[in-house]
Amino acid sequence: MKYKLYYWPEIQGRGEFVRLALEDAGAQYVDVLRRSGDFSFPKNPAPFALPYLIAGKLVISQTANILQYLGPRLGLAPRDKTGRLWVHQLQLTIADWLVEVHDTHHPIGSGLYYEEQKRESKRRAADFLAARLPKYLGYFEDVLRRMPGGYLLGRTCSYADLSLFQMVEGLRYAFPVAFGRTEGSFPRILNVRDRVAARPRLAAYLASARRIPFNRMGIFRHYPELDSVGKKSKKT
Repeated sequence: MKYKLYYWPEIQGRGEFVRLALEDAGAQYVDVLRRSGDFSFPKNPAPFALPYLIAGKLVISQTANILQYLGPRLGLAPRDKTGRLWVHQLQLTIADWLVEVHDTHHPIGSGLYYEEQKRESKRRAADFLAARLPKYLGYFEDVLRRMPGGYLLGRTCSYADLSLFQMVEGLRYAFPVAFGRTEGSFPRILNVRDRVAARPRLAAYLASARRIPFNRMGIFRHYPELDSVGKKSKKT
């Protein structure tokens, strides 16, 4: 099947989690809005927002929902119900984590410019780096500790591992100082990051022009004043 992915052409954002899965599997897909300016939405069923995926007659929206559909078909999720629910649960936790990253620079409202909420952003970023980030990292490190094989599901790479890779890359971009101080405390997560980056199809994608660079329009944004508010945090 040839998939059609609809997402903003200037940013990685939530669509990048889907791109990583499609690229890793070598799936045939078109990143539609990077080729055309057609921003029209399907009417039935109508997605709330981008990203959405067209697979044959199906229109699937919400990143975790798209990945739940693609996972077994791309060899990136188990086919049994228990395994599929587990990897979906991990992805939903990553989705919660991603929202908290976004809210470090837009804590008041998405409709306001960052410059209109800088003071609140500093407070939110400080709390995220000191309290929330260690909790998410600690959780995934613990999952990896209990699953022999080096991946979140054990010996098999899943779309949740690809998403964990993306979280590490995004945090390194957004908070190079604060995250750099703590990432060494989570060697299993870093091992997943390195193993995912070395997967042949993904390595080729990451080195290509298809991989949109991080920038200040996406979810992960680097503002030095937010990076500097982070204090050294302890793993929880």
